[in-house]
Amino acid sequence: MFAAERDRLATALGVRAIRIEHNGSTSVPGLAAKPIIDIQIAVASLQPLAPLVDALTPLGYVHVLHADDAFCPFLHRPAAWPHTHHVHLVEAGGLEERRTLAFRDYLRTHDHARRAYEQLKRQLAALTDAGDPASREAYAVAKTDFIEAILRRALPPA
Repeated sequence: MFAAERDRLATALGVRAIRIEHNGSTSVPGLAAKPIIDIQIAVASLQPLAPLVDALTPLGYVHVLHADDAFCPFLHRPAAWPHTHHVHLVEAGGLEERRTLAFRDYLRTHDHARRAYEQLKRQLAALTDAGDPASREAYAVAKTDFIEAILRRALPPA
């Protein structure tokens, strides 16, 4: 499913898409995941944002205004929940791109970390109303400490 969507995104964005990576839980073999394909698209610059969003809108993506737009604008499809695809735009070579891929790659190569993350996700999912945006945001925030701990191990010191 990722490969098919990657091809659609690459066609829509053309040379603006420097890298298109499968990230999120569905990109880690053996990790329990919601049926949502997370995709990270690295671009040379996030500004201006409008042409990037405009290129993805015909594919059914909706941009969600958020404080994170400065470093990681978020889009999803379809417009209504449940979503099947999430797109995160990042600056190529930037910290957000490196963090996301380092976390994914660490989970792919460290079974203990993958199992611990899955256990945390299952615990949090039991407390989450997936249909409620505020509950989904709380779920994401509750994973932050775990993710930051993994990133301290996964990312080389700056």
